[in-house]
Amino acid sequence: MKTHITLTAILVLMVVSPSFAKDDITKELITSQGRTRAYYLYVPSTLKAGTTAPLIVTLHGSNRTGVTLVEKWKDLAKKEGIILAGPDATNLRGWGSPQDGPDFLRDLVEELKSKYPVNPKRVYLFGHSAGASFALQISLMESEYFAGTAIHAGALMRDDAELIEMAKRKIPISIQVGDSDEYFPLKIVRETRDALKSGGFTVDLVEIPNHDHWYYDQAAKFNQTAWEFLK
Repeated sequence: MKTHITLTAILVLMVVSPSFAKDDITKELITSQGRTRAYYLYVPSTLKAGTTAPLIVTLHGSNRTGVTLVEKWKDLAKKEGIILAGPDATNLRGWGSPQDGPDFLRDLVEELKSKYPVNPKRVYLFGHSAGASFALQISLMESEYFAGTAIHAGALMRDDAELIEMAKRKIPISIQVGDSDEYFPLKIVRETRDALKSGGFTVDLVEIPNHDHWYYDQAAKFNQTAWEFLK
């Protein structure tokens, strides 16, 4: 009888407590395009067994690593049941194609799908600064792969106009920017919004009063705004 009760208890724990939950940020490695790449992973313990979860791929700013955004998203991810993955750029000073995407980001997402209960229809991008601009580019190059994109402090370059025309799907995009951003002035960001809208995209531009380029001190607020849009 005791053996039967013990086995039953173990089975219940296996159902209720997903074995994939980490609840800590871990540094992971993946081989993509013949190269070993690092990324930071967070899988919240709040995930319920038998259900799928959204995935947010975060793209860090210049001279940072993938952990910097994952750390800022962790509390919200635990509350909302979001899996986070923050890869390192090949050159930490900035992101570039083709070395950092789209193939690498697809490889990363597919790896995560094979190991964790990722909802394939709810894979999102979030980026800050250099990572924000790259997230916009990837949104256009992989418009049929990602469900939506939210960024803080970024814009498209003038050379990216062709990417807008090439996008096969018009995914929703949210842009947050400070009205005092020294790297991405409102004029440039508004031009990005207008170009995307002209190309048929739905764009939500949030202009933040008395805010500059710095993300980290108010990250919780910016992330909440981004998630309200994405979800």
